[in-house]
Amino acid sequence: MAAHESPELIKLYNAYTPGPDSIGAKLTRATAARGREDPLIVATSNDFALYPGGGRPPTVEGFRIETRGFKELSAISHLGPAVASLVSIRTLLGDGSWQADAERLLTEVGTTRATNSPKLWQETIAVEAYRGREDAIADMIDYSCAITARYLRRALADENYLTPESLRDDYLAGVDADLPVPLNHVMIATFFLVEMDICHRLVRWFCGQDIEWDRAMVMIAGRHGRPTAGVTWNTSTVATILLAASGYRLPLERMYVAPHAPTFPTPSDGDLTEVIAVGERLRAIWFRIRATVELGPLMFDGYPRYTPGHVQIPDVTDIGISEVGEMPAIHSPDDMRAMVTRLRVILEDPRQLVSGCVTDYAVSQLIAVDNDPSRVVVPGLDGVAYPASL
Repeated sequence: MAAHESPELIKLYNAYTPGPDSIGAKLTRATAARGREDPLIVATSNDFALYPGGGRPPTVEGFRIETRGFKELSAISHLGPAVASLVSIRTLLGDGSWQADAERLLTEVGTTRATNSPKLWQETIAVEAYRGREDAIADMIDYSCAITARYLRRALADENYLTPESLRDDYLAGVDADLPVPLNHVMIATFFLVEMDICHRLVRWFCGQDIEWDRAMVMIAGRHGRPTAGVTWNTSTVATILLAASGYRLPLERMYVAPHAPTFPTPSDGDLTEVIAVGERLRAIWFRIRATVELGPLMFDGYPRYTPGHVQIPDVTDIGISEVGEMPAIHSPDDMRAMVTRLRVILEDPRQLVSGCVTDYAVSQLIAVDNDPSRVVVPGLDGVAYPASL
């Protein structure tokens, strides 16, 4: 005990707060005993685990890095930021150090264009949710590589061309005969395709689990994306997917975002040893939080209660709107102003997950058509003719 501490007051502190025999610990155990049969759903950055309760073994469903097509489409999504980064490097350093990376990117774009084909998407990558769209995806990727290569070659020939203005006008945003589809629209399409596949599989998986959603305990554990991102329910893509998968029956008050909670690695060859090992710790954390939450009405009945409400969603239909504090509403698959605004928001708002640009829109469209990807309109892809002559 430190010299400045009072032994008597420290004993009083210990009576409630720390230690397995404290009043707080006993309250947690009592709360946990009441919910030992309740299902616990844990989301890490790569997997969902369902612990059914009652000692039954968990089941796991992966949803991101190791899923088919994720890295391939992300490679196309990253073309815009990659080229923009070259512009920024030149602006910041004022020398030719960007050129080696531009040459490397040009080489990789050329290799990708030579490899890309409908057959690749149909037979090798073979994503169920993309079935019937493989030709269109291959055309979009070919076009994206072509306009990227064209821009890089021009910049390498004349470094004064590599400016924010040419980046936006000739590559990202301009629409003319030389750029019939801006790369911004491609980025929306690739983000949407990835999230549509993830949402489709997860909604199907959760629908097959027979979960009593009003009793479900949810914990979004560990880091998701960049260190500052996804730490509230309205900035977490997995929270968005879970709410939709539950048919919006999951009470928000039973979902906790816990970036410091322990996680488990993606199971290898079906080995759930580490998933099982961390399960009781995660359940204990959930109940520890729940126990203190439930003290609120007991102690402060008659005062306004906390209700996790919906944030105010901005509408950027008015072209006079120049600032937003949240992701704007998307009104249709053609609402590119809202979707491209979201591309800007996910970069500038550290709370946002970069991959979550259109997750809420993708999953809501799937739910509206009984989780059938073929009936969803993919913005930036469906109904868009990507020219092959560039």
